[in-house]
Amino acid sequence: MYDLMQCFKKGYYVHKGFKNSASIKKILPVLVPKLSYRDLNIHEGGAASASWLKVIDPKLDLKEKEKLAKDMYDYCRLDTLAMVEILEFLKKI
Repeated sequence: MYDLMQCFKKGYYVHKGFKNSASIKKILPVLVPKLSYRDLNIHEGGAASASWLKVIDPKLDLKEKEKLAKDMYDYCRLDTLAMVEILEFLKKI
């Protein structure tokens, strides 16, 4: 397994649109503009991790758990798809 971030951190592929960042949130809009985190309820990994703690809390209402679980699924799905699309982009160059 290989962390795609290393390609950008080490400068193997550079673009001014990355704004000197290797973060998927900066790279994705440049390389795969059709994908965006904008419309999701969870926009970054820290929030997704924090959501997990809420989902496993037995005191949380079932409807809220289900909503939060769906939001986490949507975030993780896009995050995974983003990495696949970035890899496909890199394979073409």
